[in-house]
Formats: sequence, structure tokens, C-alpha cells
Amino acid sequence: MPEFNYIARDGSGEKVSGVLSADTRREALTTLAGRSLFPVEVRGESGVSEARRVRRVPAQLLANTYGQLADLLRSGVPLLRALDVLRRQTSHAGLKEVLGQIHRQVEEGATLAHAMGRYRRVFGEMAVSMIRAGGEGGFLEQALTHVADFTEAQADFKSRTVGAVTYPCVLATFGTLVVIVLLVFFVPKFEDLFGRLRDRGELPVLTEWLLGTSRFMWQWSLWIVGGGALAVVLAWQWLATDQGRALRDLVKLRLPLAGRIFLSLAVARFCRVLGTLLNNGVPILRSLEISGEATANRVLAGAIQKATENISAGEPLAGPLGACGHFPPTVVEMISVAEESNTLETVLLDIADSMERRTWRQLDLAVRLLEPILLVMLASVVLVLVVALLLPMFKMSMTL
Repeated sequence: MPEFNYIARDGSGEKVSGVLSADTRREALTTLAGRSLFPVEVRGESGVSEARRVRRVPAQLLANTYGQLADLLRSGVPLLRALDVLRRQTSHAGLKEVLGQIHRQVEEGATLAHAMGRYRRVFGEMAVSMIRAGGEGGFLEQALTHVADFTEAQADFKSRTVGAVTYPCVLATFGTLVVIVLLVFFVPKFEDLFGRLRDRGELPVLTEWLLGTSRFMWQWSLWIVGGGALAVVLAWQWLATDQGRALRDLVKLRLPLAGRIFLSLAVARFCRVLGTLLNNGVPILRSLEISGEATANRVLAGAIQKATENISAGEPLAGPLGACGHFPPTVVEMISVAEESNTLETVLLDIADSMERRTWRQLDLAVRLLEPILLVMLASVVLVLVVALLLPMFKMSMTL
């Protein structure tokens, strides 16, 4: 439902401002009249549409912003002044615009969490919920610090992961391009040279296969490129649907080697978000809803949603998580013991730390193994090309 900022006066003439929800501006005016308020200014809230135009803000910049805001508030700086300081000092145009809008909304009577909630695409559901809990519970500075630490840790882990897989991806892409160029532009030049051996039936099978592959790629290159591009576009569109995302997430979890890494990352993210939210006073049902979305995997999110339904019926958390079959037994057992000892928040964060360290070791080992494997594969393909071209040359030299 749309929201409207209003400035009005009550029966005694005092100025009152705030935010109310209504389908139309006329309905907002009617609501104010029902509260015996005389509207001075009523305008529609445009934060949601503006948020869609804001570019994505880097996670590290958000972490710094959360931390600086916490430091300013802890030092006694009023919230409005702190927001203005952060707005003036940031060089990111999108964040500057968002902070300006938040400053305006807070100045008009909205809470910090309410103002940030209009920019969930920028800040994320978890940060908004934690800041709301901190504002309502009187520990806003601590909540902001926790959000900053969490955002920075996630950004650091993501950057390390991307950095680890960048070189293998570049190597694989470069090797594939080299092979394609050789097959399409270099190998066809030997077609006429080996024609005499083909006529006599003396052309090696490997060379015949290589020339046939090259001929096929040359003749059908446009169809291959066009068909491949069309297939990519159609696959991309289908993966954007709910069914496509669900299948993609299921396949990610069942990949032979990478599936274990994807699962560990998702479970670690779930445990960290859930533990952080619970530690900041967010109710468990709301925390489970947010942490399920934070897994970025629809299969796990569905299992967590079922667990939420069971918990709302009075069951413990560990049982439904274990029944879904995706959470490691050790994690389920640790959660079960933590529920019995009332240390769930601490144990969840410990699980996240442990799984992230283990996952990073697995990823590092996989990348270390992947690099020589890719090099060997690339060298093998080039060797096959060279041998396929040299064999007929040896035969030709022997017949001279």
C-alpha cells in the first residue's frame, strides 16, 4: 500500500508530522480528518520508485557507512546530524541520494528503520530488520555495529571467492578461444595439402577427424553462433522463472564437487544471518524468514519455510531442518544441543565461522587442483592438434 508523508495541525494548533498508509491521497486526507488533524501538506512517498533507480552500492561501502553511523551515535551525535555528515562525506552518488532521502524522512518523523525500509534493495532485509530491532530495543548503536561487521565479513568472503576462481575462469575461456581459432582459421589451410593422402586413403584417422571438425565449424559457424546465442537467451529467460530458479538451485546442490561447496556456503550464510538476527532481538519467526531468503537458494529456503511453520506450531528448530535432508547432520545436532542449552545465537555464529573456514579451505584446494587440470587439458588439446597435423606430414616425407 502506498505511504504518504504528512504535516498537519491538531485541534490546539500544534504541528504534527508523520507517515500513514493509504491507497490514494484522498483516502489519506480522509484518514487525517478522522484523526481530527488539519492537513497542511500531504505528499506521496516516492522512496520505493527512487530506490529502483539507485545503483547497487558496494557492500564494503555499506559496511563502512554502518560502522561510521554507529560511531557517531555512540559519540553523542544526533541521528539527523550523523546522517547529514555521512551524506556529505560519501562520494558514491547513489548512496548520497539515499542518505539524503533517509535524512528527510527521519526529519519528518519516520524512524531510521522505517526510512531505510524503503530502500531494501540497497540495504537488504537483514540490515533493516536488525536496525528496527535495535531502534525498538534501545541498542541501535550495537545493532549498527553488528550489521557493519556482518556486511564486511560477507563482502570479504565474496571477494576472496571471486578472486580465487577468476584465474581458472580466465584460463578456461582463453584456452577455449585459442582452440576455436585454431580449428576455424588455422586447420582449414591444410585441407588442400593433405588432399593427395586422402585420395589414396592414407590420411590418418585423427587428421581426418580434425579436418572434419574444422570443416563443420567453418561451414556452420554462423548457425552455431546464432543457435548458441539463442539457446543462451532462452535459457537465461527460463532460469529467471520460479521453476528455472528452483531447478538451478537444486542442480547447484547436486553437482559432484561444487555442490558441497555451494551447500556449505548457503548453510553458513543461513546460520550467520539467523544468529545475528536472534542476537539483536529479532523474533525467531521473522529471523527464519529473513535468513531463509539470505541462503540465495530456493531449495533451502523452502525447507526453512517448512521449519518455520513447524516452529510456529511449537516444535524445535533442529527437527525440521534435519528432516529436509539438506543440512549436515553435525549442524543439526549442534543446533539441537544449543536449543536445549538456550545458546542458539552463539552456536549459530560459531557454526557459520567454522563452515566458512572449512569451505574456504575446500575452495582453495579445489582451485589449486583446477589450475593444473585446466593447463593439462589445454596442453592435451593443443598436442592432439599438433599430432594430427604432423602425422600426415611424416607420411608425405616418407613417400618422397
